[in-house]
Amino acid sequence: MTPDSLSNRARASGPAESGGAEGARLRLMLVDDHAILREGLRALLELEPGFEVVGEAASVPGALQLAEACRPDIVLTDIGLPGLSGLSLAAEIRKLVPGVRIILLTAYASEEYIRAGLDARADGYVLKDSGHAELLAAIQSVARGKQFLCKAVADTVLANYLNRDEEGASRNPLMSVTLRERQVLSRIASGQSNKIVARELKLSVKTVEKHRANLMRKLSLHNAADITRFALRHKLIARDGGEPLPHEAGNDGPGR
Repeated sequence: MTPDSLSNRARASGPAESGGAEGARLRLMLVDDHAILREGLRALLELEPGFEVVGEAASVPGALQLAEACRPDIVLTDIGLPGLSGLSLAAEIRKLVPGVRIILLTAYASEEYIRAGLDARADGYVLKDSGHAELLAAIQSVARGKQFLCKAVADTVLANYLNRDEEGASRNPLMSVTLRERQVLSRIASGQSNKIVARELKLSVKTVEKHRANLMRKLSLHNAADITRFALRHKLIARDGGEPLPHEAGNDGPGR
């Protein structure tokens, strides 16, 4: 039996009859692949008289199954989850539970992930190193139908807004990248190994490695995390980290 299925059985309670009625306790669901973090967060939240943690899950499939059963008001989810990400969960869970609110509770503080979270229509974005009071403020604000960014995230958004003109004026780094290199980049950014990329693009592993080295040199990227951030910034991969976007699916000839 998987951890998610155990969580579904042990933590799910029935749907709230009162929904968002005044005076009702807020029904919260926690999604994170670290059990210790979920347990600590649940213990913290259940100290608040107006909150009820109705479920915990460790992955997107488990969270979707659980959400349909317990109908939470607010879901607090990490972005980095096994398989599909918390960004995918934000889109999928709204199909099952209309009106549910999503708070991304994550360690990802970079501009790319914040932008991806906002693009995914998250209602809140809170960093895991935020204080207790800030997390409670996020839940209460989101429950009232407002959006919430923790201070560190709000500062990042503001700084990027003020610098956007300067950034927009800079040369597009993709000008130096070939279509084949984009195809390799998008797949590596999605988490595929060189071997899998080679099989999908019908190239040798050595050729993929060469494209990867060229990309990292041209774009001043140093590791796989840099590649993922670059791909998100330039929309070379879907926001859930899945398959390359349609405009990357072309072919500029075998072996190139």
